[in-house]
Amino acid sequence: MSRILTGIQSSGRPHLGNILGAIKPAIHLSEQPDNESFLFIADLHSLTTIKDGERRREYIRAVASAWLAFGLDTNKNTFWRQSHVPEHTELAWYLNCFTPYPMLANAHSFKDKAERLSDVNAGLFTYPCLMAADILLYDADIVPVGKDQKQHVEMTRDMASAVNTQVGEAVFVLPESRIDERIMTIPGIDGQKMSKSYNNYIDIFLPANELYKVIKKIVSDSTPLEEPKNPDSDITFRLYSLLADDNQVATMRQNYEKGGYGYGHAKKELYELIIDQFADARERFTYYMENNDALEKELRAGEEKARAVASKTLERVRRKLGYT
Repeated sequence: MSRILTGIQSSGRPHLGNILGAIKPAIHLSEQPDNESFLFIADLHSLTTIKDGERRREYIRAVASAWLAFGLDTNKNTFWRQSHVPEHTELAWYLNCFTPYPMLANAHSFKDKAERLSDVNAGLFTYPCLMAADILLYDADIVPVGKDQKQHVEMTRDMASAVNTQVGEAVFVLPESRIDERIMTIPGIDGQKMSKSYNNYIDIFLPANELYKVIKKIVSDSTPLEEPKNPDSDITFRLYSLLADDNQVATMRQNYEKGGYGYGHAKKELYELIIDQFADARERFTYYMENNDALEKELRAGEEKARAVASKTLERVRRKLGYT
């Protein structure tokens, strides 16, 4: 059985891009009989940029609710808040002491953020050590990541190897990154990659009337209603194609190409498709957001399972480093 470790950002409510690009693929992977998935909400990492406690709590609740809404099996897999398992921060300190300064200074992610952000704090600099602790605590075999995170997994392997060499024993499993080249890029309402940073996202959990208002803002050209349109250059059609079945896509394509079909019609069909396809998820999301006790029960159960594994790993490290 392969152990898969997935870190989940907690920087906002999940949107359609997160759902199609991350949540559904990760849940599908977790359902495979030969896989055991460990999925944590990376709320400690979020402190590098988000300082407001109330906002963080709200984001954590929304993220947890979304993953549960889409059917993550918390009996088969382990799902928890990073901050509620203190072994993460203890191991991160040990790894800090085995990590050369130039390795952190040359991290692509840090250099990029250092150029863009005004708050360049030590947490951003040592981020790879905490990420390595997240992975190594759970003896993860596989870490699914985007291309921008591949370097961090390589750094994790370097840190683990340094400790293993120092203590003369393989106290850490060396993880492998998995980059899925098939992961789709979801367009936002302006055609750029859907992102909270661009404020171009679709939040499928909004009340129906608010959701429709967002969808009506999708950018389209000025082709008159009666004229034929090119579906392949239209954002609404691209989004519809990611969700609809082949027959639905073919029908909408024909409507675009024959004319007499406006972008407003297409946006209404996209809205109706989202409401229909995500009806159960929207209902479960609302349930967890309104029933904090039920949400906390799921997370605390996951945190107990996570600590049971993490504490064993940390005990191996403590013993070898002379702390027990």
